[in-house]
Amino acid sequence: MTVQPDDRLSLAAEFPDATHEQWQRLVEGVLRKSGKDVSGAAAEKALSTALEDGLSTRPLYTAHDAVADVGHPGFAPYVRGGRAAGGAATGWDVRQRHATSDPARTNELALADLENGVTSLWLTLGPDALPVSGLERALDGVYLDLAPIVLDAGPDVGLAARELLRLVEAAGVAKDAARGNLGADPLAYEARTGEELATDTAVELARLCGREYVGLRALTVDALPYHEAGGSPAQELGASLATGVAYLRLLTDAGLTLQEACAQLEFRYAATADQFLTIAKLRAARRLWARVAEASGDADAGAQLQHAVTSPVMMARRDPWVNMLRTTLACMSAGVGGADAVTVLPFDHSLGLPDAFARRIARNTSTILLEESHLARVIDPAGGSYYVERLTDELAHAAWEFFQEIERAGGQAAALRSGMLGDRIAATWAERGKKLAKRREPITGVSEFPNLTEKPVAREPAPAGPTGGLPRVRRDEAYEALRARSDAHLAETGARPKAFLAALGPAAAHTARASFASNLFQAGGIEAVHDPVSVDATSVADAFKASGARVACLCSSDALYADEAAAVAAALKSAGAERVFLAGRPGEYGNDVDAYVFAGCDAVAVLSSTLDLMGVAP
Repeated sequence: MTVQPDDRLSLAAEFPDATHEQWQRLVEGVLRKSGKDVSGAAAEKALSTALEDGLSTRPLYTAHDAVADVGHPGFAPYVRGGRAAGGAATGWDVRQRHATSDPARTNELALADLENGVTSLWLTLGPDALPVSGLERALDGVYLDLAPIVLDAGPDVGLAARELLRLVEAAGVAKDAARGNLGADPLAYEARTGEELATDTAVELARLCGREYVGLRALTVDALPYHEAGGSPAQELGASLATGVAYLRLLTDAGLTLQEACAQLEFRYAATADQFLTIAKLRAARRLWARVAEASGDADAGAQLQHAVTSPVMMARRDPWVNMLRTTLACMSAGVGGADAVTVLPFDHSLGLPDAFARRIARNTSTILLEESHLARVIDPAGGSYYVERLTDELAHAAWEFFQEIERAGGQAAALRSGMLGDRIAATWAERGKKLAKRREPITGVSEFPNLTEKPVAREPAPAGPTGGLPRVRRDEAYEALRARSDAHLAETGARPKAFLAALGPAAAHTARASFASNLFQAGGIEAVHDPVSVDATSVADAFKASGARVACLCSSDALYADEAAAVAAALKSAGAERVFLAGRPGEYGNDVDAYVFAGCDAVAVLSSTLDLMGVAP
């Protein structure tokens, strides 16, 4: 039977569209039940999440948040991707990093990677990594016309590049068939070390690649030094733009056209487990670079070539297995954001050189996303999302402002040498450090749900990276210092420092706060000793004495605190407790309660002072 248009059902036709104001009123009702009496826009703001760079994530995005036309994939401003077909045909380039100093070992690992899904190699060379003289052995058996090679050689870039080109010629590979990047990046090296590098090698390599090796790029614009120093997404983008502009000036002054100069650059960005920020960052980066090209006189100079690397800053040393989840999210976000190449750092990256299992999991992360999740089959899958498009736009504006600030300071080199860039990034990291200390930015397995009984994961030490410039930070660094103190105490005494949790009343009264306090103390390496529910102050005091702890924490409801906290705290003090905490907001619970732990308190400060009190050496 043919269905006529009039016979079709329109299930929503009888229901009027809900308005934004109606939704806000529903939000008001929910917030009122939780004790927040706010209305209208204030109610919506109460559910918003503050991000870095002055940005925020609102709880609801609608068509009113739509931004101007962002174009089509493969066309300026390249927000939706640098290639018209995106990764639909081949996916992204699965690029694996190698930093071992033994050429034979590097060769073994490289061949294993290439045989199992990796499509390009990223080699770190230098005094503490692979020697340039070992490059031939490291690439033995690698088909240089099939596997792109990306070099990271710092001051040895000239020697490394010439050696790679010699190997290409010796292998009989046509010059125009060679692929990869020679890795000249003097400003990134200066950011890492504080040492200035001459730029003549970069210019020479750019001319050579443009003239003879058209599939190779000569320069990298590496934004990782700014991310690893604690920079925000906008600072990372702004610094990369300023670096890219500096290289455009360098190359065009040397006689290259703008298009030729742009064709010599590859940009490297960090991908974090914050999926939306990572997606927005890569999309914004392409838009910003297109704006640079337009302002330079050629809007069609080409899309930004992007290499995304899962963030070293987010990798935890404790419970490192969780890093697999972080890198999976980061890899997914990089792919959705349109990265041309993605490097997934192994989950044990922060502990030293990865083992074979870690490397296999890292490369299989991309394989699963590409082959089983079919992530690359849709071009710009996040495109059209009101949230993603708005976040991309807002991040692009914030990054452009920071880029202009660097340019006003004299450009990237001047901003590095004056300390302006380092100071701005340090201030950003200091603010983020406060959120980490207060567990407003949780780290699973470290500041949340730590496991003090886990066996440490040991790895062969990785070659020391260059130092002397911007610092390298980690999200877990404050908690790692506390856990290291606890580990040393355990090795010396045979036991960890302990905190006694006095759980008062029935389970419904104390479970939530006891779990909170247990997590908090264990985040600092302090074992939480749980008290079987005690019926009075005397039994609590007896349980404390038997625990071997030196500090105690009351855990219960506000109602029970009002009735029992003062007496129990006094009993704990009489039993020898050197400090009595209470899990909850400060109140009038007697002079024997010394401190309070609650959501948003400075956990690092609390834990550090507690370890000091217990005599656990820094």
